[in-house]
Amino acid sequence: MKVYAGTDAATPLAAIGELARRAEAAGFDGIHVSETVHDPFMLALLALRATERIIVRTSVAVAFIRSPMLTAYTAWDLSALSGGRFQLGLGSQVRQNIEDRYAMPWAAAPAARMREYVEVVRAGFETFRTGALVPFHGEHYHFSRMQPYFNPGPDPVTSAPLIYLGGVGPRICEAAGACADGMVTHPTNSDPQYLSTVCAPSLAAGARDASRTLEDFEIVAGLQVITGATDDDVIRERARRRRLFAFLYSTPAYRGALERNGFHGLQGELAELVRSDQWQRLPGVVTDEVLDVLVPTARYDALASTIHDHLGPAAQGVAISLPENPDHDHHVADVVRELQSKP
Repeated sequence: MKVYAGTDAATPLAAIGELARRAEAAGFDGIHVSETVHDPFMLALLALRATERIIVRTSVAVAFIRSPMLTAYTAWDLSALSGGRFQLGLGSQVRQNIEDRYAMPWAAAPAARMREYVEVVRAGFETFRTGALVPFHGEHYHFSRMQPYFNPGPDPVTSAPLIYLGGVGPRICEAAGACADGMVTHPTNSDPQYLSTVCAPSLAAGARDASRTLEDFEIVAGLQVITGATDDDVIRERARRRRLFAFLYSTPAYRGALERNGFHGLQGELAELVRSDQWQRLPGVVTDEVLDVLVPTARYDALASTIHDHLGPAAQGVAISLPENPDHDHHVADVVRELQSKP
């Protein structure tokens, strides 16, 4: 199993390099950089420049606020700069964020559009590799022009970045199965029920539709975990995570994870409490039973086995966060080594 480090959205730009170095020193296979308060490609550049070995993957860059060819140029440059260590993770985002946060028009059929978006990016990669235009004509995107002046190729040395999709619903999973090299599941939807009943069948359906196999396809489970060096540390972290859990699962898009695991009506209750700022009531609503089912919890010395048992054979990779305290990195390094030794 491969293990990737997550990054906190609040991490300052100036601290990304050090965080990436910590991940590399702890033995992680790679690091995920997100699109939250910073441009993910800038974060990726800083992480790549600070490291020598690990994969750096956007998890995820929002596709529909960018031209697919602009994305192709950036991804190709990052791969060339890093000797092939950059991987491109893409996501669609929800309509309200696209329109109201990014000030971009919303386009219908996001899963079908994402599939074409990936194909345009791949056409760009092949155009850069060969130096000759590889056109694409679809329902949503058309790519038919690349003058030599604007073509960085021919470049047979740079590796075309692998492309991963992130998402929750079955249609985006189908798109990933049809066109991507892997999928990164959302922290709110990485439970075994989701992986086995939604993600895996949808990926297989997409692969069948595209007449391809998933032999080398990687599912990376983006886990939330509750951990610490001692039992007391775990208890304190559990109390902190309870509020974060309530905030995350108050979002209607993540209702499915709760309902699949038998917690019907909980999402609506959480949404109302968060809306009315009744944080003091959350501990009574987000019970230990809920956390036990959805968030792997253990001390560092038992965390790898807990994660492996939680996921079973449904994922080939896992994303977990580095500890806030660098003094605990050696504990996480042990977790990483143990997970990497598991199939």
